[in-house]
Amino acid sequence: MRAIYKRELRACFHSFIGWLFLAVVLFLTGLYTTVYNLMQGSSYLSYTLESSLIIFIVAIPILTMRILAEERKNKTDQLILTAPVSIWKIVLGKYLALETVFAVPCAILCLYPLLLGRYGSIPYEENYVALLGFFLYGSAAVAIGVFVSSLTESQVIAAVVSVVFVFIGYVMSGICSMIAVNGNLVTKVLSVYDLTSPFVDLLNGSLKITAIAYYLSLIFLLLFFTTQSIQKRRYSVSVKQFKKGAYSIGLTVVTCAVVIVANILLGRIPAEYTEFDMTKERLYSLSEASYQVIDNLQEKITIYVLSPKSAMNQDVVQTLERYENYSKQAIQIEYVDISSNPTFAAQYTDASVNGRSLIVVSDKRSKYIDVNDLYQTELSYETYGYEMTGYDAEGQITGALQYVTMEDMPKVYLLEGHDERSLEEGFLSVLAKLNIEYETLNLLTVSEVPADAEGIMINAPAADLSADDTAKIRQYLERGGDALFICGYSREELPNYRSLLTDYGVAFVDGMVVEQGMDYYYQNMLHLLPDVMYDEMTASVYGSYVFSPYAGGIVINEEAEEQGEVHYLLKTTEDSFARTNPDEVTDGEKTEDDIDGPFALGARVTKQTDGGESTVVVYTSAEIFSEAADAVVAGNNKKLFEDAVKRFGAVENNVSVPVKSYFDGILTVPAGEFLMGGLLLVVAVPLSLLVVGFVIWLQRRKQ
Repeated sequence: MRAIYKRELRACFHSFIGWLFLAVVLFLTGLYTTVYNLMQGSSYLSYTLESSLIIFIVAIPILTMRILAEERKNKTDQLILTAPVSIWKIVLGKYLALETVFAVPCAILCLYPLLLGRYGSIPYEENYVALLGFFLYGSAAVAIGVFVSSLTESQVIAAVVSVVFVFIGYVMSGICSMIAVNGNLVTKVLSVYDLTSPFVDLLNGSLKITAIAYYLSLIFLLLFFTTQSIQKRRYSVSVKQFKKGAYSIGLTVVTCAVVIVANILLGRIPAEYTEFDMTKERLYSLSEASYQVIDNLQEKITIYVLSPKSAMNQDVVQTLERYENYSKQAIQIEYVDISSNPTFAAQYTDASVNGRSLIVVSDKRSKYIDVNDLYQTELSYETYGYEMTGYDAEGQITGALQYVTMEDMPKVYLLEGHDERSLEEGFLSVLAKLNIEYETLNLLTVSEVPADAEGIMINAPAADLSADDTAKIRQYLERGGDALFICGYSREELPNYRSLLTDYGVAFVDGMVVEQGMDYYYQNMLHLLPDVMYDEMTASVYGSYVFSPYAGGIVINEEAEEQGEVHYLLKTTEDSFARTNPDEVTDGEKTEDDIDGPFALGARVTKQTDGGESTVVVYTSAEIFSEAADAVVAGNNKKLFEDAVKRFGAVENNVSVPVKSYFDGILTVPAGEFLMGGLLLVVAVPLSLLVVGFVIWLQRRKQ
């Protein structure tokens, strides 16, 4: 086998075909790498590899077309077939030679994540799992080409038929979807030759043993078929040939059956033993918080999936299997085809349901999770369309498990009646995910803050509170109540509102805070990126940025610090100052009327009252809990908001799993290096290989 391997390997590199193959593969992958990674700044090779699959349809058949067909045409196969070498060794030697040629560009591609790492954060595990999938897909395509080449003596026919076979495997998932969206017996049979779906699993960062086993099984079967094809030609026409043929058919059937059964049995092994989440955000794994919630379940929960399993988003299926496999006693998954049972969901929800959504049901209550809530989407200013940026299935399902099993739902009241800012949908969804009921509260219509309030929120009122409203809130706080105050810079005097915070030793500084340190503002000196101080209220954003535009400043007097528990949450630098007349001064120069910093832009103060411990949290930017501000820091302001409301009384025990981002970050590639990198990957490397191949071919021709 070694001699055959060396002979075929030399033949590949002594001819122009091998070098052409290397050049074409590296040219196409280099082109996509330049576009996706260097120009667009993506840290993932998955886009490059997925787009490059098309090259296998043409390049690999050209590489493999001569491997056996040429031997057969030139009758040199008779020498090999009569040699004292088993057919398996002949086929394996030739296949491994072609695999070595294919492994060269794959090895070069393995260097790309290391090179891209100098421009930013790279999810190495995901990229190398994707490269493994690329290699296995290509190896299967090589096996297809070897098998087809054994069937004919015409290289052209071998190439054309191989193109057809590889193309069919490439589009098989689409063909199955066209036949039946929900799947049927025909699609199950056809999906046996679906080359793309296992690759997509690996491409998404999930190291699935079943996907690897599929490619290895397919390669084994194709090489086995190749040996059977060659074996026939070893025997002359005789009575014995019939026996050999019968034996060959029987062996083929048994081998196929064994491989199919082995793959089916492997697929029945629980996912935690065969699937390994290699994504940086651990998109498909469950967090400790979710395991804790499952461990605390005291009753049976059923999760209805409003879709046949075959038509359901496979990432969601994988996540659901993690829940069920962890505790089959507590959680049961059932798939319901609402196209044939359209009234099913009505018994659990009044909402207008969508396919592929979920309904989580317990003996107490049920919760509907729309399929759109399983993913985070954001508006792309490049395409002006929405694109998926995060995966929130775990967060939604774990939150629903808590919701349907809780005895009582905590409630937060949002104050209204003083031109307060409305809490935007994204922040309301944070409350919903924490299983917090929220309700607006107009103190004019009630005699006191309701007794079931776990906390109240006063979001940047434009008008001052009345004396009566102030008294009701003060009374609530004296009972040990908690509150979140958002107090943006205002030209209006709000003495009653601010007096509530004065009770906790919080004093406001006149003016709008200006930051002079370039690392502490975003584009504008009034768009502050303050220091995040470590505290239980900032744990999820500590060490990163929050955005606090157009903020006022606060200071806490020494007496309050001595008597109460004071924690600063956001602070400016010593270079900051409060501008007393922000309309009159347009530059960042400090004037004599301005007040020197530093200032607190956020604080938590706790004090003992007659009714118990009362905590107030205050932030001094009216914009801090808005979608626009949150987008600047990629969701950190929502995390800050979540940390604040989670400290309201009974809410503290509620678990909220954050959205898992699909993107690791953007690479920053200097223009000069982008140009040089593009020329190297797209022009220099492929052209060098073509020149080397042409020189070798020319020299061999002259000999």
